[in-house]
Amino acid sequence: MPDLPEVLDRRDGPYGEAVLRRRGEHFEIIANGCFLMDTSDGRSERLLVTAALDALAEPWGANLLIGGLGVGFSLAAASADPRPGRITVLEREQAVIDWHTAGDAPLAPFAGGGHTDPRTRIVHDDLLRHLRATAERHDVVCLDIDNGPDWTVTESNDTLYTEPGLDLLQRVLAPNGVLAFWSAAPSPAFEQRLRNRFQAVGTIPVGVQVERGLPDVVYLATA
Repeated sequence: MPDLPEVLDRRDGPYGEAVLRRRGEHFEIIANGCFLMDTSDGRSERLLVTAALDALAEPWGANLLIGGLGVGFSLAAASADPRPGRITVLEREQAVIDWHTAGDAPLAPFAGGGHTDPRTRIVHDDLLRHLRATAERHDVVCLDIDNGPDWTVTESNDTLYTEPGLDLLQRVLAPNGVLAFWSAAPSPAFEQRLRNRFQAVGTIPVGVQVERGLPDVVYLATA
């Protein structure tokens, strides 16, 4: 019989319910009843960061923004890489930050020590609000806050993958910067939207361990 999930924490917040579950040796994050991510693999979440840095013409000292702390795989990849000069992680759910930093912090090991990296700053804020307010520019922006452009956690996130959302993202992107998007499945319409406005667009499929028929996809867009 498959392992039954054990609920470790459940919280109601401004964006709905956030739940941390343990299934066997792995942890799962559920947002508003929607499975968001778990700790069983993480290859595509790490690739989101490393491939974006690889796409930069001058990656050393890069100012890197990660949208979504999640289980910590992207932060782990950023911290393990010597190229970023600054790593900012935006997370809108206080519960997720606490699962990494408070009490027994069950998700902390999956961030690979990224929390204590002197280059790292974890910011409790909504990504869209941050994009509209900040004057900072980033060489790399990596987004992993949804299951993809066609499967967002909340309706407000839909904006990020439309023309107005891409306008906001380009506004905070440094010249020749790179945008990276994580998706749980291919999104041809979103890929075409990127190709219509960016000089270079790449797609990287990543096979997953769970047999659900579709690979994870990392989209890269160079300004």
